[in-house]
Amino acid sequence: MLRIAVPNKGSLSEPAADLLREAGYRQRRDSRELVLPDPDNDVEFFFLRPRDIAVYVGEGTVDVGITGRDLLLDSASTATEHLRLGFARSTFRFAAPAGRLTDIAQIAGHRVATSYPVLVADYLREHGVEASGIVRLDGAVETAIRLGVADVIADVVETGTTLRAAGLEIFGEPILRSEAVLVCRADGDEPAGLDVLTRRIQGVLTAQQYVLMDYDVPLALVDQAVGITPGLESPTVSPLHNREWAAVRAMVRRDETNRVMDALYDVGARAILVTSIHACRL
Repeated sequence: MLRIAVPNKGSLSEPAADLLREAGYRQRRDSRELVLPDPDNDVEFFFLRPRDIAVYVGEGTVDVGITGRDLLLDSASTATEHLRLGFARSTFRFAAPAGRLTDIAQIAGHRVATSYPVLVADYLREHGVEASGIVRLDGAVETAIRLGVADVIADVVETGTTLRAAGLEIFGEPILRSEAVLVCRADGDEPAGLDVLTRRIQGVLTAQQYVLMDYDVPLALVDQAVGITPGLESPTVSPLHNREWAAVRAMVRRDETNRVMDALYDVGARAILVTSIHACRL
């Protein structure tokens, strides 16, 4: 039975549960449940703190888990990234009082406050920068400088509004671009059932990124239309009762739907229909 660690709370929890539910797995109805067997799919779910998941996977206590790339790297675990999941994206940056620092080399000799001390220490080491100290905080990192705890902070940045309100300014290149990932052990044999889990998740992710597009087009214009909608391998082209027309079906990226519809209409296609994909296997 495949043992899967799932975030029990935080920004990763709900999207991870939704993804697994769409992939056909049971998910808990009560947030107090810590273990959930799913015998129909030969898996067992363990609901753990997101920060601990990579540690449990690395130790082999569970086979795989869903966590953030930032949490994986900060855990110093031997677990490795197996599959990108595309949600909970974030950017990790350095910040300091406005106008004070402009380059990470200037961090040398300064104190850095962060909730990700291992990640930050590794990054500074790789760039040959020696801070005077790294202060670990569990939250509200942006207040550390005003409180005199640190000179620089390293934190997740979305819009930068919170940092600006605290009188801080982002500098240097991003430390890390993070997102939710499926992690597994770096050593040993692949656990039974991981290939099925991977295919199911990939099917859901693909279904979220693509739609099915159907349209009718004159036979003389099929090649032009197919050039606009080549599909993943090749579109389906079927004859219609009116033998001068054909029906075409292809997968199209969801974010390009309207542009593709406009291009098809200009070519001469009509009856253009778009259908969402629930799940798929490629």
